[in-house]
Amino acid sequence: MMPRHLLRPMLAIVLALAAPLTRAADAGSTAFCLFPLPADGGTQRFINLGIVQYVDVRADEVRLYFGGGNLGSGHEARLPARGRDEAEAILTRLRSTAARCAQTLTGGSP
Repeated sequence: MMPRHLLRPMLAIVLALAAPLTRAADAGSTAFCLFPLPADGGTQRFINLGIVQYVDVRADEVRLYFGGGNLGSGHEARLPARGRDEAEAILTRLRSTAARCAQTLTGGSP
């Protein structure tokens, strides 16, 4: 058994070493950056912003294109908007989500 006077310093060391691991679990990743899409039939879906190839901002919706390959094999996700201002607000949310995913452990951007 460890002497009693060493327990507190050892606990402090263990907690100090565990803190970066906790932050690492919450750290962002541009490879896996989820953004919620409108629910469809009771199913909540998310798109991984790391795979989006381009975005169309229209007055009635924002379209995210991904998975494009040969012969029109790409896909799209549509986010409905009630006007250009709402479409721009959706684009702002997409940008801020992507920025949060890109943050490093220290909170700065890469």
